[in-house]
Amino acid sequence: MSTDNEVHNRPVLRWRVVDIAVASVIGVASAFIYWIAALAYTPISLTLEPLLPGLSGIVNGLWLFAAPLAAVIVRKPGAAIYAEVVAGVLEALLGNQWGGLGTFLIALVQGAGAEIVFAACAYRLWNMLIVTLSGVLAAVACWAYTFVTNLQGFKITGEYGVWNLLATIVSGAVFAGVVVWFLYIGIAKTGALDKFASGREVRGTSA
Repeated sequence: MSTDNEVHNRPVLRWRVVDIAVASVIGVASAFIYWIAALAYTPISLTLEPLLPGLSGIVNGLWLFAAPLAAVIVRKPGAAIYAEVVAGVLEALLGNQWGGLGTFLIALVQGAGAEIVFAACAYRLWNMLIVTLSGVLAAVACWAYTFVTNLQGFKITGEYGVWNLLATIVSGAVFAGVVVWFLYIGIAKTGALDKFASGREVRGTSA
C-alpha cells in the first residue's frame, strides 16, 4: 500500500452530496479551532512580537488547514476554497477581532492559495509534498493579504515584513501541510473515508 506519489489518470471531478457534506463538516469543525486560535492570538502576539517583529506569524498555520484537508479528502475542484470559506464565515459569526468581511476575504484568499496547487496538478497528484506545498501557498496568500491590508509599505523588517512571511510559511507547511497529511491518513485508516477514493487508497480497498 502506498500513500504518496498517487497519480489518478481520470479523476472524477463532479461533486456528490457526500462531498458537500464532508467538506462542510471539515469547515465547521475547523471554524471552532480557528475561533479558539483567534482568542489566543493577541496574548501570543504580545509575547512573540517583542522578541522579533513578525514572529507571531508562526501561529498563522492554525487558520490554514481546512483548505488542504478538504482538498486531499474530497479531491474535487473548489473543495479547498469551500471549506476554508465555511470555516472563516463561521469563525466570524462566533466572534473575532477582525470582523466578518475581513475574515471572509482572507479565508477566500487563503483557500484560493491552497487550491492553486491542486489545480496545477489537475487534481491528479496526492501526496504529502503536494499537500505541504498547498499549505505553503495558503500561507503566502495569508501573508500577502495581511501585508496589503495593513498598508505598511516597504518596511520589510516590520510586523508584517519578511520575518512574518517566513514564520507564516513555516507554520503553513507544518500545520496545513505535514499535520494535515497525517491527520488525513489517520482518519482514512479508521474506514471513515471509504466512500472516497482518498480513503480507499489508504486502506487498499476497491470501490
